[in-house]
Amino acid sequence: MTDSIQEDVVGTDAAAQNSWQGFARGQIGLIVAAIVFMLIAPSLLSEFRLDLLAKYACFAIIAIGIDLAWGYGGMLVLGQGVFFGMGGYVMGMYMKMAEAGPGNLPDFMTWSGVESLPLIWEPLRYAWIAIPLVVIIPMLFAFLLGSLIFRRRVRGPYFAILSQALAAAFVILIIGQQGATGGTNGLTNFTNFFGIDLNDTASSTTSLYYIAFVALGICYVIGRQLVRSRFGRLLIASRDQEERVRFLGYNPATIKTIGYSVAAGMAGLAGALFVPIVGIISPALMGIVPSIEMVIWVAIGGRATLWGAVVGALVVSWAKTGLSEKFPSFWTYFLGLLFIIVVAFFPAGLAGLIKNAITKVKGILPGGPAKRPIERPGSESPATGGAAG
Repeated sequence: MTDSIQEDVVGTDAAAQNSWQGFARGQIGLIVAAIVFMLIAPSLLSEFRLDLLAKYACFAIIAIGIDLAWGYGGMLVLGQGVFFGMGGYVMGMYMKMAEAGPGNLPDFMTWSGVESLPLIWEPLRYAWIAIPLVVIIPMLFAFLLGSLIFRRRVRGPYFAILSQALAAAFVILIIGQQGATGGTNGLTNFTNFFGIDLNDTASSTTSLYYIAFVALGICYVIGRQLVRSRFGRLLIASRDQEERVRFLGYNPATIKTIGYSVAAGMAGLAGALFVPIVGIISPALMGIVPSIEMVIWVAIGGRATLWGAVVGALVVSWAKTGLSEKFPSFWTYFLGLLFIIVVAFFPAGLAGLIKNAITKVKGILPGGPAKRPIERPGSESPATGGAAG
């Protein structure tokens, strides 16, 4: 087994060099379909539905990061809402400063009786500082936290509980700083996003929709290249055989910390895009419940399949909106039932269900080879011969 892991890890250079070729061959149809859908959606959907779709794209970015950490790295992250909130608050603070103008305080500070600008707000006057910080701050925080946790070999349920406690503590911190963060109300009443007039919903909705989906596409490509690289193989090997990875001379703590940091950066980017689309960032969006919901997206979509995580985020979010509109008193029960059905009967998630269906269709077609259906999450693991993305 050790030899097989070593071969998988060391022999990935050629796979990494050919990853772009494989990307073009294997998923060109998916890419074309996604681009066509993205282009025609504004002409098919109302402003309200298009705005929802842009919000779902932000959720899909978070799901890609969670799939990297959980599906490929085995780290059950129950506190991604924290990193989502960090990116959202950084972008929200910059937008409030831009709207207030030089020498003025944001409106909620005036209402709260704040007389001078808090020091933490000063750097966020400038876009060239705020834009990279929406990703750097969550990644840096995750890197420092991961370095402490994974070097002490904290994993499994202990890591999950710790990440959840982090979400609770961060929410309490935000609420307690009323003058600097807006407290429970958060930051809202945004009017401009880098020249896009948010009061003009007709044009701003379409612009923000395209920005969100381009960001989603970039994050997907980054995630896919990561899982197909040497780092991705090591991340999967650390999930499955941590002690043997250490025996081969690699440090699983460093590998996990990097994966955790990348997931945090994607959550921060999603939070920054979410703010102008929805118009608010508040503690209610980054606590324990939203963090758990983010994990459910990946569980339903299918672990260790990046496109499954994207599908899970889109489907669950769409179901949540649709069911709440038709059954305002019972929609949470239907959503819970959906989760139970998928977990109980389709452990590989929607991605496994779709792959099984495709395999069966190919099997009944003339000349089509019948392949063994996927039976469990992670069965397409590159460590066992088939990276998924």
